[in-house]
Amino acid sequence: MYKLKTNKSVDKRFKLTSRSKLLKHSAGKSHLLQKKSSDRKRKLRKTNLVNYCDQSNFINSLPYIK
Repeated sequence: MYKLKTNKSVDKRFKLTSRSKLLKHSAGKSHLLQKKSSDRKRKLRKTNLVNYCDQSNFINSLPYIK
């Protein structure tokens, strides 16, 4: 039986928790930071959970993550 390939872009961007939930980084923290308030930039530092309905799309791209 051949090995399944892991989607490396998904592997680098998402992390799995112990309860099999996916974590992602917030978008919008790379440029145009002058006009964003410090409170908004602080909230963008945190990691967020991926929506439950979208998780199956990402987990199919990561076959060996459990």
